[in-house]
Amino acid sequence: MQPAQLLKILRVAEKLKCNTRHCVTSTGRPESVAEHSWRLALMAMLLTGEFPELDLNRVIRMCLIHDLGEAFTGDIPTFVKTDADSRREDDLFDRWIQTLPADVRGEWESLLEEMNAQKTGEAKLYKALDRLEAVIQHNESDIDSWLPLEYSLQLTYGAENVRFSPYLRELKQEIDQWTREKIAASEQKNQ
Repeated sequence: MQPAQLLKILRVAEKLKCNTRHCVTSTGRPESVAEHSWRLALMAMLLTGEFPELDLNRVIRMCLIHDLGEAFTGDIPTFVKTDADSRREDDLFDRWIQTLPADVRGEWESLLEEMNAQKTGEAKLYKALDRLEAVIQHNESDIDSWLPLEYSLQLTYGAENVRFSPYLRELKQEIDQWTREKIAASEQKNQ
Protein backbone atom coordinates (compact mmCIF):
# COMPACT_ATOMS: atom_id res chain seq x y z
CA MET A 1 0.00 0.00 0.00
CA GLN A 2 1.29 3.40 -0.91
CA PRO A 3 1.98 5.67 2.11
CA ALA A 4 -0.49 8.25 0.78
CA GLN A 5 -3.24 5.58 0.61
CA LEU A 6 -2.50 4.45 4.16
CA LEU A 7 -2.69 8.01 5.45
CA LYS A 8 -5.98 8.57 3.62
CA ILE A 9 -7.53 5.52 5.33
CA LEU A 10 -6.16 6.53 8.73
CA ARG A 11 -7.60 10.04 8.37
CA VAL A 12 -11.08 8.58 8.00
CA ALA A 13 -10.50 6.11 10.85
CA GLU A 14 -9.36 8.99 13.09
CA LYS A 15 -12.94 10.27 13.10
CA LEU A 16 -13.80 7.30 15.34
CA LYS A 17 -11.59 8.86 18.02
CA CYS A 18 -13.72 12.01 17.83
CA ASN A 19 -17.18 10.44 17.43
CA THR A 20 -18.62 9.58 20.80
CA ARG A 21 -21.02 6.85 21.79
CA HIS A 22 -24.06 7.02 24.01
CA CYS A 23 -22.15 5.50 26.93
CA VAL A 24 -19.64 7.19 29.19
CA THR A 25 -16.45 5.85 30.71
CA SER A 26 -15.92 5.13 34.40
CA THR A 27 -14.65 8.72 34.79
CA GLY A 28 -17.80 10.16 33.22
CA ARG A 29 -16.21 11.11 29.90
CA PRO A 30 -18.09 10.19 26.71
CA GLU A 31 -16.64 7.00 25.24
CA SER A 32 -15.37 7.25 21.66
CA VAL A 33 -16.27 4.75 18.96
CA ALA A 34 -12.54 3.99 18.63
CA GLU A 35 -12.29 3.09 22.32
CA HIS A 36 -15.19 0.67 21.95
CA SER A 37 -13.63 -0.96 18.89
CA TRP A 38 -10.21 -1.21 20.54
CA ARG A 39 -11.57 -2.95 23.64
CA LEU A 40 -13.72 -5.22 21.51
CA ALA A 41 -10.59 -6.32 19.61
CA LEU A 42 -8.77 -6.80 22.93
CA MET A 43 -11.61 -9.01 24.19
CA ALA A 44 -11.31 -11.18 21.07
CA MET A 45 -7.55 -11.46 21.51
CA LEU A 46 -7.94 -12.49 25.15
CA LEU A 47 -10.39 -15.26 24.23
CA THR A 48 -8.09 -17.11 21.82
CA GLY A 49 -7.77 -20.00 24.28
CA GLU A 50 -11.54 -20.26 24.75
CA PHE A 51 -12.21 -20.61 21.02
CA PRO A 52 -9.30 -22.63 19.58
CA GLU A 53 -11.45 -23.80 16.67
CA LEU A 54 -11.98 -20.24 15.41
CA ASP A 55 -9.73 -17.88 13.49
CA LEU A 56 -9.41 -15.19 16.16
CA ASN A 57 -7.25 -13.05 13.88
CA ARG A 58 -10.28 -12.81 11.60
CA VAL A 59 -12.52 -11.97 14.58
CA ILE A 60 -10.11 -9.21 15.67
CA ARG A 61 -10.19 -7.78 12.14
CA MET A 62 -14.00 -7.79 12.25
CA CYS A 63 -13.90 -5.97 15.58
CA LEU A 64 -11.57 -3.32 14.20
CA ILE A 65 -13.69 -2.44 11.17
CA HIS A 66 -17.21 -3.09 12.45
CA ASP A 67 -18.04 0.52 13.32
CA LEU A 68 -16.01 2.32 10.65
CA GLY A 69 -19.27 3.39 9.01
CA GLU A 70 -19.79 5.60 12.06
CA ALA A 71 -16.88 7.74 10.82
CA PHE A 72 -19.46 9.11 8.38
CA THR A 73 -22.65 9.11 10.47
CA GLY A 74 -21.54 9.22 14.08
CA ASP A 75 -22.87 6.72 16.59
CA ILE A 76 -26.61 6.21 16.86
CA PRO A 77 -27.59 4.18 19.94
CA THR A 78 -29.13 0.83 19.06
CA PHE A 79 -32.39 1.65 20.84
CA VAL A 80 -33.05 4.66 18.55
CA LYS A 81 -31.29 3.53 15.36
CA THR A 82 -33.76 2.94 12.52
CA ASP A 83 -33.43 0.73 9.48
CA ALA A 84 -33.02 3.92 7.43
CA ASP A 85 -30.11 4.96 9.69
CA SER A 86 -28.49 1.56 9.23
CA ARG A 87 -28.93 1.65 5.45
CA ARG A 88 -27.44 5.17 5.28
CA GLU A 89 -24.43 4.14 7.39
CA ASP A 90 -23.90 0.98 5.33
CA ASP A 91 -24.22 2.91 2.05
CA LEU A 92 -21.72 5.60 3.06
CA PHE A 93 -19.30 2.98 4.38
CA ASP A 94 -19.65 0.90 1.22
CA ARG A 95 -19.02 3.92 -1.01
CA TRP A 96 -15.85 4.65 0.93
CA ILE A 97 -14.71 1.02 0.77
CA GLN A 98 -15.03 1.17 -3.02
CA THR A 99 -12.28 3.85 -3.03
CA LEU A 100 -9.80 1.66 -1.14
CA PRO A 101 -6.94 -0.31 -2.73
CA ALA A 102 -8.20 -3.57 -4.24
CA ASP A 103 -6.60 -5.86 -1.63
CA VAL A 104 -8.03 -3.90 1.31
CA ARG A 105 -11.40 -3.51 -0.41
CA GLY A 106 -11.61 -7.24 -1.09
CA GLU A 107 -10.77 -8.22 2.48
CA TRP A 108 -13.17 -5.73 4.04
CA GLU A 109 -16.01 -6.68 1.71
CA SER A 110 -15.44 -10.33 2.62
CA LEU A 111 -15.39 -9.56 6.34
CA LEU A 112 -18.53 -7.40 6.15
CA GLU A 113 -20.41 -10.03 4.16
CA GLU A 114 -19.49 -12.65 6.76
CA MET A 115 -20.37 -10.34 9.65
CA ASN A 116 -23.78 -9.51 8.16
CA ALA A 117 -24.62 -13.14 7.36
CA GLN A 118 -23.89 -14.27 10.94
CA LYS A 119 -23.33 -17.86 9.80
CA THR A 120 -19.72 -18.53 10.88
CA GLY A 121 -18.42 -18.97 14.40
CA GLU A 122 -16.13 -15.99 13.83
CA ALA A 123 -19.00 -13.69 12.88
CA LYS A 124 -21.12 -14.89 15.79
CA LEU A 125 -18.26 -14.34 18.22
CA TYR A 126 -17.61 -10.82 16.93
CA LYS A 127 -21.31 -9.89 17.28
CA ALA A 128 -21.61 -11.37 20.78
CA LEU A 129 -18.50 -9.53 21.95
CA ASP A 130 -19.76 -6.29 20.41
CA ARG A 131 -22.94 -6.54 22.47
CA LEU A 132 -21.17 -7.66 25.65
CA GLU A 133 -18.59 -4.87 25.49
CA ALA A 134 -21.38 -2.29 25.43
CA VAL A 135 -23.01 -3.85 28.50
CA ILE A 136 -19.68 -4.02 30.32
CA GLN A 137 -19.03 -0.34 29.58
CA HIS A 138 -22.45 0.60 30.92
CA ASN A 139 -21.71 -1.32 34.09
CA GLU A 140 -18.46 0.60 34.42
CA SER A 141 -20.19 3.95 33.99
CA ASP A 142 -22.02 5.77 36.76
CA ILE A 143 -25.57 4.46 36.97
CA ASP A 144 -26.80 8.06 37.00
CA SER A 145 -25.81 8.17 33.31
CA TRP A 146 -28.24 5.35 32.45
CA LEU A 147 -31.54 6.03 30.75
CA PRO A 148 -34.58 4.34 32.37
CA LEU A 149 -34.85 1.80 29.54
CA GLU A 150 -31.25 0.70 30.13
CA TYR A 151 -32.03 -0.95 33.46
CA SER A 152 -33.79 -3.81 31.64
CA LEU A 153 -31.75 -3.51 28.42
CA GLN A 154 -28.57 -4.26 30.38
CA LEU A 155 -29.96 -7.71 31.17
CA THR A 156 -31.35 -8.53 27.72
CA TYR A 157 -28.85 -6.91 25.34
CA GLY A 158 -26.63 -9.59 23.85
CA ALA A 159 -28.46 -12.52 25.48
CA GLU A 160 -29.52 -13.90 22.09
CA ASN A 161 -26.02 -13.47 20.65
CA VAL A 162 -24.27 -15.59 23.30
CA ARG A 163 -26.51 -18.66 23.00
CA PHE A 164 -24.11 -20.51 20.67
CA SER A 165 -21.32 -20.65 23.27
CA PRO A 166 -21.27 -22.08 26.80
CA TYR A 167 -18.36 -19.79 27.65
CA LEU A 168 -20.17 -16.65 26.44
CA ARG A 169 -23.36 -17.66 28.25
CA GLU A 170 -21.33 -17.93 31.47
CA LEU A 171 -19.71 -14.55 30.77
CA LYS A 172 -23.13 -12.98 30.18
CA GLN A 173 -24.39 -14.44 33.49
CA GLU A 174 -21.41 -12.89 35.28
CA ILE A 175 -22.07 -9.52 33.62
CA ASP A 176 -25.78 -9.76 34.48
CA GLN A 177 -24.94 -10.45 38.13
CA TRP A 178 -22.73 -7.35 38.13
CA THR A 179 -25.64 -5.38 36.61
CA ARG A 180 -28.09 -6.59 39.25
CA GLU A 181 -25.66 -5.69 42.04
CA LYS A 182 -25.12 -2.24 40.55
CA ILE A 183 -28.87 -1.61 40.31
CA ALA A 184 -29.47 -2.92 43.85
CA ALA A 185 -26.70 -0.72 45.26
CA SER A 186 -28.20 2.30 43.52
CA GLU A 187 -31.69 1.53 44.82
CA GLN A 188 -30.35 1.06 48.33
CA LYS A 189 -28.45 4.35 48.13
CA ASN A 190 -31.58 6.20 46.98
CA GLN A 191 -33.81 4.90 49.81
